[in-house]
Amino acid sequence: VQLQACGGGLVQAGGSLRLSCVASGSIFSINVMGWYRQAPGMQRELVASVSSGGSTNYADSVKGRFTISKNNTKNTVYLQMNSLKSEDTAVYYCNAVKVIRRDNLPYWGQGTQVTVSS
Repeated sequence: VQLQACGGGLVQAGGSLRLSCVASGSIFSINVMGWYRQAPGMQRELVASVSSGGSTNYADSVKGRFTISKNNTKNTVYLQMNSLKSEDTAVYYCNAVKVIRRDNLPYWGQGTQVTVSS
């Protein structure tokens, strides 16, 4: 599985950005796709995820501001980020998890920088 993410950039606090991640290659059996982020000196954390069935999960810090969605035809997952705050500044990584038998196999895209200026 290859994951190509884009859409990061510099935005003022209160602004919006939309991240996109296209999955290609051996994409069968992908069970979950999502976005993680990592700020300098911090651990990587889950931002939002969406299952193959459409169930979504969000970090408490982004609930009500971020929306994850997917387009199965385009094999693409999106992260709409509104009301951005300086604490959202981080490198955002696209993630996909394939379930093969009982093993969860994670795949990562390259990071995309999101910088929110206050």
